[in-house]
Parts: sequence; C-alpha cells; structure tokens
Amino acid sequence: MAGFALLLVVVFVAAFALGRGAGPVSPGLTPGSGGGGAPGMSGHDMGAGR
Repeated sequence: MAGFALLLVVVFVAAFALGRGAGPVSPGLTPGSGGGGAPGMSGHDMGAGR
C-alpha cells in the first residue's frame, strides 16, 4: 500500500513539474489574473434554447 501511495506522489510531482515547465496554456494567462465576469461564462445567452 505504501508503494502505491509513493507511486502516486511521484507521478503527481512529475506531472506538476512538466506542467510548470510547459508554461501557461495561452499567452497572457497567469494565475490570479482576474479578468472580471463569471468564470466559464463567455457572454452567450444560455437560456435562448428553451
């Protein structure tokens, strides 16, 4: 059981390091960059299809 937990930690750390090395997903995207508005909302009217 301890070996499996250690494997999970190693995989998580490796994935995190790889992601940090790859950089942001898009130009100008930084942690805590706010931007206003509700997250995940692009301004489209979600109720129009009802």
